Amino acid sequence: MGIDEQKEEREVLDSIFPDEITDTADNAYRISIALDPPANSPSDEDDPLVIWLNVSYPDSYPDVAPNLDVTAPHNAAKHPLLDVQADKAQLLDSLKSTIEDNMGMAMVFTLVATLKDSAEVLMADRARQEQEIIDVAARQKEEEENRKFHGEKVTRERFLEWHKKFKAEMAEKERLRREDEDAEAMKGKRGLWERGLVGKGEEEGEMDGIAERTENLKIST
Repeated sequence: MGIDEQKEEREVLDSIFPDEITDTADNAYRISIALDPPANSPSDEDDPLVIWLNVSYPDSYPDVAPNLDVTAPHNAAKHPLLDVQADKAQLLDSLKSTIEDNMGMAMVFTLVATLKDSAEVLMADRARQEQEIIDVAARQKEEEENRKFHGEKVTRERFLEWHKKFKAEMAEKERLRREDEDAEAMKGKRGLWERGLVGKGEEEGEMDGIAERTENLKIST
């Protein structure tokens, strides 16, 4: 009974997958499955990824599960969204419920459809995660550019710190200005005294006053 059902299923599969099915041994074959890349995938891979479902029949199939394996074609380039070797256990695990639901019936066609869906969902999840990383990086870059354009947010603490520094700078400028004015005044008085236009006592009094003002000048903060 099992052998007849196996032959019948194989004939049906030959008609469904004429170019995709290949015999690998007695009662064993593989089916090539082309996976469509996710829509709007951030990866540059446009060509479909191909995986193989390897099937062999135990004598009692379909009353027992078929022997299954998932592999990649020989020399296949590594795909950014699916690593067949690393993801094999997860892909095979996705077939367990289909096997249980179809026990006693020909199930390989259904297994092919289930494997294709599971692999494409896995790829779509990874593409979405990859896009989320790209989006987060883009938002962070945009926020940095906005901070450069608008400047840092002014808080009360930053304003008080700035105001204190501003007052200190203005007081220092005022001190230097008055020192310059006093120096010019002293220079002018000395010139008048040298020409005999101002008495020495008067000039010394002026100079003492300027010196006293310079000594008592304090920075107001």
